Amino acid sequence: MRARGAGAHVVVTEINPIRAIEAVMDGFEVLPMAQAAPLGDIFLTVTGNKAVVRQEHFLRMKDGAIVANAGHFNVEIDIPGLESLSKGKRRVRDFVDEYTLRGGKRINLLGEGRLINLAAAEGHPAMVMDMSFANQALSVRWLLGKAKGLPKDVFPVPTRIDEEIARLKLASMGAPIDKLTPAQKKYLAGWQEGT
Repeated sequence: MRARGAGAHVVVTEINPIRAIEAVMDGFEVLPMAQAAPLGDIFLTVTGNKAVVRQEHFLRMKDGAIVANAGHFNVEIDIPGLESLSKGKRRVRDFVDEYTLRGGKRINLLGEGRLINLAAAEGHPAMVMDMSFANQALSVRWLLGKAKGLPKDVFPVPTRIDEEIARLKLASMGAPIDKLTPAQKKYLAGWQEGT
């Protein structure tokens, strides 16, 4: 959404039909990766899976295409496959490796295929990490308060903790939001009104 907001034509590739229909309904073009590969200038993986961008995609990409990963370990991009297609590799600047394929086409890999926000930047900004750490601390406090009655399991963070952190963060940023009126709270909690 941010790339489109900056004027980019964004194409989404997807294997999950629910995520694909969400992307279409949000106004994005959705294509299989094989069809998107010749169109893109920048490819960003955010899947959490391996070999999402593979040899057959590199071969179809434009000369000078940029490939980066923001979703998982450095397995989302098939780097061994890229290397096997290449006749050369050179570091063109910090965090940018240019692979020259046998036919002369160049593919630029950012951050060695690692999580780009960590590999080529300074990680998450403090204004994001403070929320993450608050979430962890309040979740631990919640668990400690309930420890004796909980089975051994994985639990989602309670919504009220997420809401409290968001409320506090918004307040610290000077971004006020509306509050439900007592009548609205009563309406949402009941079933007597409406059709």
